[in-house]
Amino acid sequence: MQPKTPRDANHYNQTTPMPHYHTLGTIPRKRHTVFRKPDGSLYSEQLVSTEGFSDLYSLVYHCYPPTMVTSIEDPVNVAPEIAVQPNMQHRSFNGFELLATDDYLRSRIPVLVNNDLYIYLAAPHRSTTDYFFKNSGADEMIFVHRGTGTLRTMYGMLPFSPGDHLLIPRGVIYQIDFDTTDNRLFIVESFTPLRFPKRYVNKAGQLLEHAPFCERDIRKPVALETHDEKGDFLVKIKRGDTIWPYHFATHRFDLIGWDGYHYPFAFSIHDFEPITGRLHQPPPVHQTFETPTFVMCAFVPRLYDYHPESIPAPYNHSNVDSDEVLYYVDGDFMSRNNIRQGMITLHPTGIPHGPAPGAVERSLGAKETRELAVMVDTFRPLNITKQALSLENPDYYRSWVDF
Repeated sequence: MQPKTPRDANHYNQTTPMPHYHTLGTIPRKRHTVFRKPDGSLYSEQLVSTEGFSDLYSLVYHCYPPTMVTSIEDPVNVAPEIAVQPNMQHRSFNGFELLATDDYLRSRIPVLVNNDLYIYLAAPHRSTTDYFFKNSGADEMIFVHRGTGTLRTMYGMLPFSPGDHLLIPRGVIYQIDFDTTDNRLFIVESFTPLRFPKRYVNKAGQLLEHAPFCERDIRKPVALETHDEKGDFLVKIKRGDTIWPYHFATHRFDLIGWDGYHYPFAFSIHDFEPITGRLHQPPPVHQTFETPTFVMCAFVPRLYDYHPESIPAPYNHSNVDSDEVLYYVDGDFMSRNNIRQGMITLHPTGIPHGPAPGAVERSLGAKETRELAVMVDTFRPLNITKQALSLENPDYYRSWVDF
């Protein structure tokens, strides 16, 4: 696969910033000025910027220069193994059948991919304590299905729990510290920046009153930890389909302070406030994030439509411009039969899909749904990996037959 860059996607214009200005620790009053340690030596200033010097950025201040590389090991190929390309069949996959793995990176198994994004499942047993990770070519969205812990970065700490979306912009060095061994993650690696939907944001970048979430729901890094340490620190850097093992002479979390707009944050699916109506509302009302190449949605517990003759079950639908991926998290999925936690369904462009047999009648008179799910709609076809086929329910495409 050859990932796209932001400029490949018609140079996605930044009109909908994600988090707002934030700062932690100690910083000088003016940027690019003398900033000394207690012993009189200088802190090392670094600009972390996107689209050159033209988009979101942060200024960070290290105890030591961030450039002290001591050695680089041989690169490791992590390209997905494509089994089906193109795909023109409705499919489903049992995500919880993925075997757990100790190592975080080895646990990340690509299941659906194209040139715009990779979708992974992961079931890591343990924390990343013996190395750091940086995705230098993609933004990451880690949805926490099971597990609690802390996302540790040089920008500070982000505690997480089930239902959290962890948004990690490209270039952020991080470790994940799990509290448990039973962890399940749904990960989207995006080769263009993830943003809030434009229709929910005003010209100043503020989320509007009719948006289903607001700035109070966005959790920013806290508890900056400054590690003033020298030694041997391994950073596994991913670019495209290759991981480069870099060794640095200083701890990667050595910031004394920082400020800016480029940093990781968390948003819980449980803080998404659903938009409802008299008749069935289409998926865009559930939207959480967007890029030029795909959108994401969150389906949460909500009241059903209140027209006296409304049909709560979704109508049959043909995707003529996108592939639809649904990741089932929890609850009773009224429109489908035989759904389990951790399942993924893929409905490709060109083939209608809709409620399962009996779902429409079953929904009549129902007052609410308790479902939780994450959706990804891609504007280009998705390819299926060999690992995904090992998790597949092969007869899913026949699930609409009602004899």
